[in-house]
Parts: sequence; C-alpha cells; structure tokens
Amino acid sequence: MIELITSLVAITLRSGTSLMCATVGEIYTERSGILNLGVEGTMLMSAVTSFATVYHTGSLFLAILVAMLVGGAMSSIHAFLSITMRANQVVSGLSITLFGSGMASFLGQRLGPESNRGYLVGLVGPKFEPIAIPLLSDLPIIGAVFNQDVMTYIVYLLLPAGWYFLYKTSNGLNLRAVGENPQTADAMGINIARTRYLYTILGGMLVGIGGAHLSLAYAPGWTENITGGRGWIVIALVIFSMWNPARAVWGAILFGGINAVQFRLQASGTNIPAAFLNMLPYLATVLVLVILTWWEALSKRVGAPSALAKSYMREDK
Repeated sequence: MIELITSLVAITLRSGTSLMCATVGEIYTERSGILNLGVEGTMLMSAVTSFATVYHTGSLFLAILVAMLVGGAMSSIHAFLSITMRANQVVSGLSITLFGSGMASFLGQRLGPESNRGYLVGLVGPKFEPIAIPLLSDLPIIGAVFNQDVMTYIVYLLLPAGWYFLYKTSNGLNLRAVGENPQTADAMGINIARTRYLYTILGGMLVGIGGAHLSLAYAPGWTENITGGRGWIVIALVIFSMWNPARAVWGAILFGGINAVQFRLQASGTNIPAAFLNMLPYLATVLVLVILTWWEALSKRVGAPSALAKSYMREDK
C-alpha cells in the first residue's frame, strides 16, 4: 500500500511540474494586465522545438534554452499586438494558440522515422532522468518528492521565489500596480508598456519551460497534441490560485493527482471506459474552479487584476 501511494505521489509531481511552471508564468503576465490565451499553442511549440533540439544535438541545456526563446518569441507577438497595436487580447491569444498548434503539428511530422505518420514516440537521446536525493528519497511516501528530475526540483524553488518577488519586493509591487491601476502607476513614473512587455515575455518563457518538460521528462518524445489541453488548464489554475503563485501548487497537485489515479485505474484493467478516465482530471479541475470562484465571490476576496485585458495609452487619461 505504501509503495502504491509513493508511486501516486511521484506521478502527481511529474504530471504537475509543467502546469506549475506555466501557471506561474501566466500569473506574472496577467498581473501586468495582459490576458494571454495563447498558452496552449506556446506549450506545444516549446515542446516540439525542445524535442527537435535534443533529438538533433543531444543537448538538454540547449533544448531548454530553445524552449525559453520560443516561448518568449510567441509571447512577444502577443505583447506587440496587445500593447502596441491595442488589439483585442482574447482574439490575439486565441490566434497564438491556433498558430502554435498548427505549426507544432507541421514541425512534428518531420521528426523521427516515417512510420507512425512521421511522429516519433519515445525520445532518442538524452532526457531528464529522476535524481534521487540521498536519505530523503528513502523516506516512505514523501521520499517521492525527493526522487524527481532536475526540472521538478527547479519548480520547487520557483514557487516560493515567485511568491516572494510578487509580494515582498518593490518590483513586484510595481507589477501589481500596473495590473490594478495603470493610470496611477503611470503617474508614479512606472513605464506601463515596458512593464507589460517584460512580464508578458517572461511569462511566455516560463510557459515554454513547462512545454519542454512534457517532451523531455514527463513523456519523453513527441506526439501530436502532447499537451492534452494543459494550456487551458493553466488558464483555469491561474483563476484557481487567485493570481497567487503560492496557491498555484494546489491546483497543479489536484490535476496531477487525479491524472495519476486514472493512469493506475487504466493499468489495473478496470471496466470504466478509458475516455471517461481521461476526462476526470479536467472535469475535477473545472468543478473545483467553479466552486472556489463562487466561494471567493461570496467572501468578496481579491479577484483578478482590475486592468486585466484592458489596453492602456497615456493619451487616454
């Protein structure tokens, strides 16, 4: 029984790593007042390009770097359209997702052998392997926390660092001010456009790392639609976390935990249809999101940044 629980904890953390990283990135983007619905497309593009990089070069470091650059580039397009051109942020984000999904599918066909419609299943070359921390990894159940790949360990540090930066530093205060009241922030001397560009691109780079984790660690290799809708789950988790990086971990654990359970159920040969089991993590995330949002509305707690999805120009004041 202990081994089963330990295994579920390990799968939960591996499944939730990409979500936690991407969610923190999207929180930073939305805290600046920019709504980016292009997370799904960005994760797919980062996943396929990072896999292609390690497939052809054998360098995991270069693969992560490429994923970050691709994520930043995809988000810079959204930033240009949303901030400089003042386009509708919802339309711009959806366009990024459609473009990224189609381009990732196109690029993925040129990877690996001609069999299986050109998609390579299983990574040829290096991948992120679990690294066991001596003594701690031998502990029952919680030992799974200390037997993860290096990207998961980085996310362990990213979450508290993200919270500290947002709530305990002057730059974090400026970021929140831009997302809440850009007029006042502008009057204080904060460059609104530069701040929004910076955190939109930074958020995209973190989303790119999340996409890379899928193809380099969680499910090494490339298959079409490898994200499985995780980009949309990230959008839901941002709301679930109330735009707080410290709370993002619970949403990711919820999704990853139910995902781990459904994998175990399928492996056990249950009579429950596989399609229904695959649906459970998404259904549970949506239900919890609805309940939490309703409760937060009743208690009148702080919600979305006031200027979210609203363009700003100094001339509009």
